[in-house]
Amino acid sequence: MSDGVGTGDPSEVAVLIPAAGEGSRLGGPRKQFRTLGDRPLLVQVLLVFERHSDVGHLVVAVPENHVQEVSDRLQAEGLSKLTAVVSGGDSRQESVQHALRAVPAPVEVVLVHDAVRPFVEAQEVRSVIGAVRTHGAASLAMPVADTLRKVSDDSFGETVPRRGLYRMQTPQGFRRAWLEDAHRAAAETDGVAATDDVGLVQRQDRDVHLVQGSRRNFKITTPGDWQMAQSLWHAWSHTSEGPSALS
Repeated sequence: MSDGVGTGDPSEVAVLIPAAGEGSRLGGPRKQFRTLGDRPLLVQVLLVFERHSDVGHLVVAVPENHVQEVSDRLQAEGLSKLTAVVSGGDSRQESVQHALRAVPAPVEVVLVHDAVRPFVEAQEVRSVIGAVRTHGAASLAMPVADTLRKVSDDSFGETVPRRGLYRMQTPQGFRRAWLEDAHRAAAETDGVAATDDVGLVQRQDRDVHLVQGSRRNFKITTPGDWQMAQSLWHAWSHTSEGPSALS
């Protein structure tokens, strides 16, 4: 990618899925292995990218003691783009680092997507990839719609202006070299931790392009989120924007 813009070849695009988290806020079994529809949530998320013509490789980071088990299950699902299942780290940041090391040499665009965001649309993925090819880094995000207030001792305080505030989503995409540089710098600096990869890349004084996301692309975190996902799944999976439309 000498000029910073790729050719559009899917072999140049990899998606990293950090899936080693405990999912403690949801409770019970790790949420990425719970069944959504007729498959584990992790598999449903991977199928979004397996069916997407702009993606060539999938790399998954899972708990160390589940690597072989998950690898066998994903192979059984017939995921032809699955490149590697690797051991994750103690944090999301470490899991992405581990997955990044397994990305094949031809890849020039790397997306990072949450293992518990199954409702991302085909065009959203395509838009992020296109923005990375043009700008170098991009992420889905949604403007904050609710009124925001500070709280102290269970009492409401001042209102926080929501103008210019966005909820970050995934996938987040980067030129491979940019993401590698960002993670290398973070690993070499004690105490550097970011809640997403955008934060790490911004520490390198690089701009990240905003791509409009959608409310449906929510992260399954709480029991309420899981119930909503169960309710939405059947209808969404059969719409023109769902998995059957990805190509």
